[in-house]
Amino acid sequence: MSEVLLVVGLLVAVFVGYNIGGATTGPAFGPAVGANVITKLAAAALMSIFFFLGAITIGPAVVTTLGEELVTDTSVFTLEANVAVLFFIGGALFLGNRAGVPASTSMTAVGAIAALGLATGELDWAVLGEIVIWWVVAPIIGFWVSGVIGRYFYPAINAWVAIEDGEGEEPMLSVSLEGVVPTVRTPDGLDRRGTAGAAVVVVIGCLMAFSSGTSNIANAIAPIYATGDVGMIPLILIGSAAVAVGCFTIARRTLDTLGNDITNLPLTAAIVVAVVASSIVIVLSAIGIPASFVVVATMSIIGLGWGRATRTTTLTDARRGEETAVSVGALTAEEEGEPAPEIGEEETDDIPSASDLFNPSTTARVILMQNVVPIISTVGAFLTFRFLPIFGF
Repeated sequence: MSEVLLVVGLLVAVFVGYNIGGATTGPAFGPAVGANVITKLAAAALMSIFFFLGAITIGPAVVTTLGEELVTDTSVFTLEANVAVLFFIGGALFLGNRAGVPASTSMTAVGAIAALGLATGELDWAVLGEIVIWWVVAPIIGFWVSGVIGRYFYPAINAWVAIEDGEGEEPMLSVSLEGVVPTVRTPDGLDRRGTAGAAVVVVIGCLMAFSSGTSNIANAIAPIYATGDVGMIPLILIGSAAVAVGCFTIARRTLDTLGNDITNLPLTAAIVVAVVASSIVIVLSAIGIPASFVVVATMSIIGLGWGRATRTTTLTDARRGEETAVSVGALTAEEEGEPAPEIGEEETDDIPSASDLFNPSTTARVILMQNVVPIISTVGAFLTFRFLPIFGF
């Protein structure tokens, strides 16, 4: 019976990994696909590779936190409980993916595991408190770092990078398999600067995929690892393979949402946000904290827009009490490659509103599902473990 439950648990873990692939590919490569820099197929391949690299290098630290430290007694991770935990994680993420929304896999997984610990009286509140504190602090850090970049560095970065959306049906970067060694091919007419810009977008996507692997692999395999029946490395291989399947299949929905529907975020801004958010997630993963990339990235977008908008006011003007019209839409004030006015020389009327940047209906749907998915996972798991005697708690 235990062997059957272990197989079932592994299958459910694969289901979770499949949905993680669907939920995380969009945030990582949505901008690149939306700008026609690479195809969805190429995005899936790169996501699979760099997710695995993050999972195998830094990922074990987060697996240990969720699988050994979040509960005081790992014996609560019975095979029956593992199946239920992974079912609620995967089921909740599946709902988000079906809606085309990349839900927070870290919050969903922590919620389900914490619900198990709470229902059994084995929840380590100190570890949960540390995780939650970082969930609050990390977006604040992302906001302020991006705010400083937006005010003092973003216009210069925007003028230097000058990345423009790819035109036509052919992607800006593709891989040719005609020779012995695969080579990267660009369409005719794409200059060196355009090629470099496209490469930057792809490299940043790879960084995001790596950061996703460092944090999200634990969401699929931590409960199984806690039982001691399967080793860390085999589980990472299984989980990463499942993520790859999700990248090549269900991720197409989130790629459309993040690449085309939710926002007209300039590619330069997307690059800055990706670097800031990915760096924060990688650092937190290294110390064993499962972090939500989507939440950090959202606050980074707001911070970057706020910083860019404050360029209409100098510090002297601010000390005099002059108000600043702040809008995230300030990120669309100039095109890529266009130099911005000096601080204090720009008129507030030149700053677009946030409605020029975000699609209101899609943004509302994303925000709603970002909160609903973790709640479904947490509440469903708690009620199951608390009131169904099948688990023997």
